[in-house]
This record gives sequence, C-alpha cells and structure tokens, in this order.
Amino acid sequence: MHRIWQRFVENRKRDRAGTGIKMNDNRTPMIQVKNLYKIYKVGTNKVYALNGVDFTMYKGEFCAIVGPSGSGKSTLLNMLAGLEKPSKGEIVIAGKHMEKMNENQLVAFRRENVGFIFQSYNLLQTLNAVENVALPLSFRGIPKKIRNEKAKKYLKLVGLEKQMKHMANAMSGGQQQRVGIARALVVNPKIIFADEPTGNLDSKTTMEVLKLMRRIVREQNQTLVMVTHDNYLATFADRQFHIVDGKILKIEEQHHEDEEPDGEQTEPVEAGSALKAAGGEEDTNTNAGGDLR
Repeated sequence: MHRIWQRFVENRKRDRAGTGIKMNDNRTPMIQVKNLYKIYKVGTNKVYALNGVDFTMYKGEFCAIVGPSGSGKSTLLNMLAGLEKPSKGEIVIAGKHMEKMNENQLVAFRRENVGFIFQSYNLLQTLNAVENVALPLSFRGIPKKIRNEKAKKYLKLVGLEKQMKHMANAMSGGQQQRVGIARALVVNPKIIFADEPTGNLDSKTTMEVLKLMRRIVREQNQTLVMVTHDNYLATFADRQFHIVDGKILKIEEQHHEDEEPDGEQTEPVEAGSALKAAGGEEDTNTNAGGDLR
C-alpha cells in the first residue's frame, strides 16, 4: 500500500511539474522560448545576460519572472517584447518568430498584440483618464468617439468610473496605475508585459493592483508577464520563473483557489512552492469604488 501511494505521489508531481494552474493538454502556447542567449562583449570578455533559457507560457496565464538585480530578468523582458535582439535562440510569440522580424515588423507586432504596464505609469499628466487610455487607439486611426467609448469601458473594468475626467496629475498612485492597466487593455492585446508594476505603490495598494491584474487576466483570457525582484509579489502569479545569472533556476506553480466563497484553496500547493499570498482572499471590492489611495 505504501508503494502504491508513493508511486501516486511521484506521478502527481511529475504531471504538475512546470505547468500552470492545472495540467491541460488543450492549453494554447502563447510564448515559447528555446535555447535563448544574450551575450554582451565587455572588452575581451563575454558577459552572458541570458544563458540558454527555455520555457513556455500559455494563453490565459499570469506569469512572473522573478530574480535579483543583475539576474537577467529585464533583459529577458526586453527580448520577449522585441526591444532587443537575441544573440542566439528562438522566441515564438503567438506563432510568430520574433528573432526573425525587422524593426518595422516588430513595431507593428507590438502595436497589434502587446500591451505594456510600467512602474512609473507613463501617463501624460495634462490629459484626463479617458484621454490617456484612448491614446494608443489614436495611433491605429480609430475615430475619437469610438476610442473614447472603449477607454470608458476599460476604466469601468478597473474601477475608475468616477475618475474618468480626472487629470492624471490629480490622481493617486494607485489610480494612475489603474489607468495604466486600462491603457494596456484597451488595444485588446494577446500579451501584457508589466515591468515592476507596483514598484511605486504602498503595500496595501500593491495587493489591490496585483489582485486586479490577476482577475482581469482570467476574465479576458490574456497572458500577463510580470517582472519583479520580490518573491512574495511573484506568488500572485500562476507560475513563477526564477532567474539567476541568466538561467531559469526553477519554475514554481502557485494555485489560486481564493475566488472560492470560503477563501480557501481547494487543492494544496506542493511542498517547495512559494508561500501562499497572505490571507488567501480575493478582494471582491476591487472593481467597485475605485478610489484607490
């Protein structure tokens, strides 16, 4: 009996290793990285910013790339976003080989498929919330009335219905980051890249913004890739990709069953996984008042 149980546990771990929330053969790969290198020459020396990286991220996943300063996480994000060319390897996003595209093709790909959330918000301070969110749509030639309607839709989604006419410089940090999230979503991207998105926020607002991002990704069935140095913040993601010295050291899976009414996980996290987010409860009021301080 002991051997049967041990074999069951081993098979269970093997089936779940390196996957998202559940093992699902029907998942759609969104980002595939194969044997990726980024090598810089410093004098006569070679510095390996990325040193043979391999992984797959799937549609509808919230993934965190986590590592200390100098680990290669920002370089990896730049590679995924097509902002830097790899020295070697493949980056396949939504079926397209990023490493084979020229600059004009990369710009067009980002415009049509990618949304960005920045640490410093990057809002135009002299525009109101609707105008900031609608701005990316103007580059697509969408008429003003239509783009403003779409902007209002996504501002409602992030809980800023009452702040639509507020100027960016009159909003709190949390409100500005919500505007940034709405701006990333308004172009209906397949993938959202978030670079330390809560770095300028206090701890309470950080939790609210991360829960908001996680909820929206699930509702919209989009792929969110967040870069962070904070191991705890990374546990809000479905999977954490730990990078050290340009290599993926390990991939951890985090189960978030906290949308259940009792606020408890229905399936335990394996030993060795990152710590469960404090409280384990989803903020059901995140999309309500929206006056995030």
